[in-house]
Amino acid sequence: MDKTLICIGGGELKTKETLPIDGYIAALAKKRAGDRRAYGLFIPTASHDSMPYFNSFRKTYTSVFDIKADVALTVYGEMSLDKIHEKFMKADFIYVGGGDTVFMLEHWKKSGMLAFIKEAYDRGVLICGLSAGAICWFETMYTDSKTIGTEDQYSLFPGLGWIRGTISPHYNVRLLDFDQKIKYNNKDAIGLEDCCAIEIVNGRIIHSIGGKGKAFYLFRNANNEFTREEILPRINV
Repeated sequence: MDKTLICIGGGELKTKETLPIDGYIAALAKKRAGDRRAYGLFIPTASHDSMPYFNSFRKTYTSVFDIKADVALTVYGEMSLDKIHEKFMKADFIYVGGGDTVFMLEHWKKSGMLAFIKEAYDRGVLICGLSAGAICWFETMYTDSKTIGTEDQYSLFPGLGWIRGTISPHYNVRLLDFDQKIKYNNKDAIGLEDCCAIEIVNGRIIHSIGGKGKAFYLFRNANNEFTREEILPRINV
């Protein structure tokens, strides 16, 4: 089965800023579920297992799209790994929330959560995420981290490396500093604005999914000029 990621650059679940993209995700989850009620598993590790964040997820995916919403909590030891694994095995899609990306990855590795996520990805469960949950899959991610003292200061950090390349979320507000960083490091990259997503199937970007935002390839062209090119085709939602 295809390995699929949907990476959302940013936006507020609580105020339903990303609702058109959430609708696209819900439709894929329902297709996967078939005659069953679709089941979505929310992972709020990056926000230190924020329950208000999960409530926002549930109010969108259950109240609007009639999907069973559940949550995997590991930060404070509320749930056993066996119980969490059962949730993963039922999931039609997994949604990784935003927050402190570096903390999230370190905790996933330490807690055993990463193995569950990778297992789900490998067997074709749809993996989605916003901000931290969008960029962690790449080789290099542009993010800040309270964990290592760079809160409010964005830098390049190593990600999981499942997807090649470098990526920035919130590109609409990070454009100038991210472009400068990319030029200096001579890297190709992706800039992902709020309220926009990219869908990646088997490691390849197949299209962008546009609400209000856009997604861009950033690279040096044949004349060694820095170039910004919108990721197309685009599904308008």
